[in-house]
Amino acid sequence: MSNNPFASLQRTFGNAVNIATNLKKTVDTVKQFADNPLGFMKGIRSINLPADAMPTFKRSTTAVVNSPRGDNDWRVSLSIPPILQDLDSTMLGPLYRTGKKFIFPFTPSIIFSHSASYNALQPIHTNYPFYNYQSSAVDAITIAGDFFVETSQDAEYWVAGLTYLRTATKMFYGNGANVGNPPPIVKLNGYGDYVFNNVPCVITSFNIDLPQDVDYLKTAFGSTQSISQTQQEQDDNVTTQSGPGTWVPAQSLISVTVQPIYSRSTQAEFNLNNFVNGDLITKGMI
Repeated sequence: MSNNPFASLQRTFGNAVNIATNLKKTVDTVKQFADNPLGFMKGIRSINLPADAMPTFKRSTTAVVNSPRGDNDWRVSLSIPPILQDLDSTMLGPLYRTGKKFIFPFTPSIIFSHSASYNALQPIHTNYPFYNYQSSAVDAITIAGDFFVETSQDAEYWVAGLTYLRTATKMFYGNGANVGNPPPIVKLNGYGDYVFNNVPCVITSFNIDLPQDVDYLKTAFGSTQSISQTQQEQDDNVTTQSGPGTWVPAQSLISVTVQPIYSRSTQAEFNLNNFVNGDLITKGMI
């Protein structure tokens, strides 16, 4: 391996030049502070201050939530069944803009369970009973999620969701079409193909709290809107503090309990081999 004496000399000369350059910058900086009529220490304190002590204002932008579409939408939702769509309700209009379903805007907490029932057969003078299998069941599913209202569109969606939950827990009673029908079956979706994929459910109960320690927003949604209205037309319906309207909490907790339900014909098609391979789960049978 050969040594180049000129290479070592070049590195030494280059380092000396860098040191001299940095030293000159330091001297210039000190000289600038010394020449400052405001004083040396005051000059140091004003290094990071903007010119004329005028702050630089940043432009504010509106946050935009990109809602997933199609197969990428894994948000938890409850569908509007066709029998309710036929009612052409203006109160459900905001739900039509999100795919004809009520979507939990923020990821909710979900508790669900499956159970298998066994009967205990206890012979006389024995220490351990014999267990005979009786049946399996998919238990009720509880969905609880926060709902934040910041805009008029959020307030309208909150009112539409409340109307939807109230309607989905009522039967067709009294007058009108479809009298005698029970509350409709809705489809539960969320978290992709193998968790909740078009699971047929009935809504057995729901709870919504109206907290006392949050602000309330007012909306005139309901009386004059239709499903075909554009978003701009609906934004124009925002009211002031006076006049009729609905007050919506800025933050509330919505809890819904649903019970998966399957018809006899659907249960007759059950096949454990297809189930364990996911063929039935993707069709709503969990």
